Amino acid sequence: MASDVDTAPLVGRADLVATVRSALLDDVAQGQTAAVFLIGESGVGKTRLLHEVGARLGDAGALVLTGSCLDIGDASPLHPLLQALRRLDAGLTGSRASSAVRDLLRMFAEETAGPDGAGALLERVSRGLHLVAGGRPLVLVLDDLQWGDRSTRQLLLYLLAGLGDLQLSVLAAVRAESLQGAHPLRRVLTELRRLRTVRVLDLAPLDRAGTDRLAAAVVGQPLAPEAAELVWQRSGGNPFVVEELARDLREGRDGLSDTLREIFLARVDALPGHAHAVVHAVAAGVEPVAHWLLARVVRLPEDELIEAVRATVAHRLLVSADDGYRLRHRLVAEVLAHELLPAERAALHRRHAEALTAAPAELHQARLAHHWRLAGEPTRALPAAMAAAREAERLHGYAEAHRHWSVALQLAGAPTAAPPEADRATLLEHAAEAAHHCGEHARALALLEELAADGAGPSACALHIRRARYLAAAGRSAPAEAEYQRALEAADCTPRERATAAAHLAELLLHLGRYADAGRRAREALELSADVAGSTSEVVLASAALGFSEAYLEDPDAGLAVMRRALETAERSGRPEDVACAYLHLAELLTGPLNVLEEGVVVARRGAERVAELGLGRTYETRLLAIATNGLFRVGQWAEAEKVVAAALRHRPSGADAVELLLARCRLSVGYGDVEAADRDLDAVATVLAGGGARHVIPLLTLRAGLAMWQGRHDLARQAVQRGLTESRSDDVGILAALVWHGLRAEAEAHASRTVAVDRTAVRRLREVADRVARKSAHAARPVRDVVDGFLALCAAEVSRLDGSDPELWARSVAQWDRRNHPYPAAYSRLRQAEALLARRSRSATAATLLRQAYEVAQGLGAVPLTSEIRTLAGRARVSLEDRPAATGPAAGPDGDELAALTAREREVLAAVAEGLTNREIGQRLFISERTIGVHVSHIFDKLQVRTRVQASAIFLRNRPG
Repeated sequence: MASDVDTAPLVGRADLVATVRSALLDDVAQGQTAAVFLIGESGVGKTRLLHEVGARLGDAGALVLTGSCLDIGDASPLHPLLQALRRLDAGLTGSRASSAVRDLLRMFAEETAGPDGAGALLERVSRGLHLVAGGRPLVLVLDDLQWGDRSTRQLLLYLLAGLGDLQLSVLAAVRAESLQGAHPLRRVLTELRRLRTVRVLDLAPLDRAGTDRLAAAVVGQPLAPEAAELVWQRSGGNPFVVEELARDLREGRDGLSDTLREIFLARVDALPGHAHAVVHAVAAGVEPVAHWLLARVVRLPEDELIEAVRATVAHRLLVSADDGYRLRHRLVAEVLAHELLPAERAALHRRHAEALTAAPAELHQARLAHHWRLAGEPTRALPAAMAAAREAERLHGYAEAHRHWSVALQLAGAPTAAPPEADRATLLEHAAEAAHHCGEHARALALLEELAADGAGPSACALHIRRARYLAAAGRSAPAEAEYQRALEAADCTPRERATAAAHLAELLLHLGRYADAGRRAREALELSADVAGSTSEVVLASAALGFSEAYLEDPDAGLAVMRRALETAERSGRPEDVACAYLHLAELLTGPLNVLEEGVVVARRGAERVAELGLGRTYETRLLAIATNGLFRVGQWAEAEKVVAAALRHRPSGADAVELLLARCRLSVGYGDVEAADRDLDAVATVLAGGGARHVIPLLTLRAGLAMWQGRHDLARQAVQRGLTESRSDDVGILAALVWHGLRAEAEAHASRTVAVDRTAVRRLREVADRVARKSAHAARPVRDVVDGFLALCAAEVSRLDGSDPELWARSVAQWDRRNHPYPAAYSRLRQAEALLARRSRSATAATLLRQAYEVAQGLGAVPLTSEIRTLAGRARVSLEDRPAATGPAAGPDGDELAALTAREREVLAAVAEGLTNREIGQRLFISERTIGVHVSHIFDKLQVRTRVQASAIFLRNRPG
């Protein structure tokens, strides 16, 4: 095969090459990851830089894997990695690394869809790369990452986040003009920019001096001022265009137009006869075009083909590599596409497709579908598109599957008859389900309506069930409930469909907070499932709903046992949605009504990892991470909660999945006092929640009220609460109690500010609702009553502010929230208790202590509005918030326990420190970030009055029970 030696010098990039080399090798510690993403316009020299840096890294001892992404969209999961491994395998013989490479390639070939899912595949890839590296630094060089498939983007996030336990550097090139609008790589780069070792560098064109130097190097002498000015004006510093124009000058070609199109066409016209066919064949292909494939497309004898390829390389139109040929610049393809007649283009694609079909090696179905489609052969493209969709589903690539099923639908609509296995109804079913799984809820519903109109699709009952599922996922709970009712009432409903509808309806009612109704529907579903063979999914959904209902309304232990059995059953069945629902309800119950926050966060994060493996990252993983965020918010780990939200947002969720996450993020924004961000999220949630249930609407309005109060808009807070009180179809007395507290707080704030008159009618109504909540919670499980009691304590204390605040009521609220480990409402209650004491001019020392305690918590959380209010009160009372009593050692508790000042979480961290674990290892054990562990360790050192981990460990061991 011909080779290409680019003799043009690398101009104006020496500093950049040194910077990239240092970032990817010299500055990377053992076991760490790093990445540099080069972003620039076409022709600016990104690929040349990849080659230069890759070569230097290889010379320095790194193992360099080089791959390129295809330009036909999300067509081939992990294609650039597979390409790089095959290229490496071809150059290795008889070594341990060669064996590891082939083992990894074999793993890809044998990969099948299963319950371990995409996440486990990424982990196996990571382990395989670790073996391939053999202790050497590993550098993955990726060209044209803007065309990368979703699986490749997920692999980058996985490895660069340090999840792969692999010392890895990534160097990638991205076309700047491709990163427009909602391009998925923009979100990936935004997420990766947060990592300290990731750099995104904009590769600018050459300046005037660099352009002159490059043109002079190509021509062989400095250009005349007029010629240099012309090159600069026409090229704009783009190195590729500079080289092309300079070669024209060197070879005496003039009279060309100022456009790139004419430059490229002039270059093509100068080729010998057969070289024209070669460059057109490569331009029509999916790069790289392998030599054997090119030979079959152009149909030349081998000697003539080699000479033709040499001519295209010599004219700097093609670049040759071991894996095939590429255009030196993809703009050539755009120019040549306009120069061919439609029949000529179709013929080229037909030859590519025929060559791929006849190849003895395994076919890449997505590439084959691409060529048959552009060849005008929809009948032959359709089976390939369907095979590509199934391949993507096998690897849990639902977004890619949706893309291929959509292409298959377009192909099936062509006038040529489709094969029997590809009837339109079948394709619509597959496309709708793939859209649902990848979070494209609106698209799923639109496809389902087409299926309903088709007439040859599923029964009316089956359509009702599927429409209800899609509506629920889109956040449209009211019409979803109606659809489930229609399914249950449909005359053509089979016993299995009735069981399915009842189970899904029970789950929907659970999400709406109607726990008693959910329990009744769940029992009905279980009875129906008992007479249906193979109804594992229905049993899992119904059991999870029943367990939640029982745990909330009756017996927490019995309900939890039912839910844990449901999760075990789901894991045995391996159906992704069953596993996801079981994890979701268990995590919701623990972090919500039962207030077992830390276990709930662990379950939510473990579940998120599991469902991501099963390909449900955009939907169920997002919801589980939202639950984890809420739990972290309640226990005061706001910084960690922010990281979890950021991780979830990379999926760009929609529908109900987006509602859960936006509400979770909004709680943080309200706490931080970020009014603009909170308003934006609340508006987005309100838009999605048209027709939503109380379980989401009440928290939405509660957050609106809280935000309005921090803004001093007590009238708006009152309106939000009054709207929330009209939402009565929920058994969740916890969210209603929180709303009532916000309503009474708004009236108390209005009274204190004297800007808005107190609405005594609203106060009376709120107190009546609080009494009703108290009576209703008396019949709920004990953990539920405990949470409600905390909010009722706040309600009683807020009422006292209307007639002279009672410090004893605020002290009870402090005790309630301290006991439940909710630092934010506890700090707020301390502020109000101090305010009440100071207003009565009594126990000023106690008030000062309370203010300092509240201030320390508020500052640690980053709760700006609360911190500001504490400072204002302290300033009026002349209390110094920074004062601390002198201490010579840790303050012992009444029984001499030196650890008495530590929180439960700090004791956990200290126990791990005493085991000799690092912060990172402790974070992995406790499912929180390394940074948060560092904060805990600092607090422990302060409280114990020590400076080293050894000293802290000694105190722990001295006070350890037994």
